[in-house]
Amino acid sequence: MKNGFRTSFNNPVTGIIAGLLLPAISWVVFYLFTSNGLSVIEYYRHTLIIGNVTQILSVCVFTNIIIFLVFNKLDMLEASKGVLGITIIWALLVFGIKLL
Repeated sequence: MKNGFRTSFNNPVTGIIAGLLLPAISWVVFYLFTSNGLSVIEYYRHTLIIGNVTQILSVCVFTNIIIFLVFNKLDMLEASKGVLGITIIWALLVFGIKLL
């Protein structure tokens, strides 16, 4: 059973999806703990005003290390490549926002 799971999900698309979803989920958790009753739009505006967008994105993308290590432990190297690729794209996005 495990072997079938590994072979069917061991592809870069799985890694890309996981690399996009985990930071999004971590952002929602981050928002729930730090929003102080602000709506999502108000929270986003607040983070723009105080200049915390790149810091929050960095923390959220950092969670990709978890799924990357899990995929490596399960010997799902193709999925790990997808996570690594999307993490590099996230890092470039954070860098680009930081330069603006």
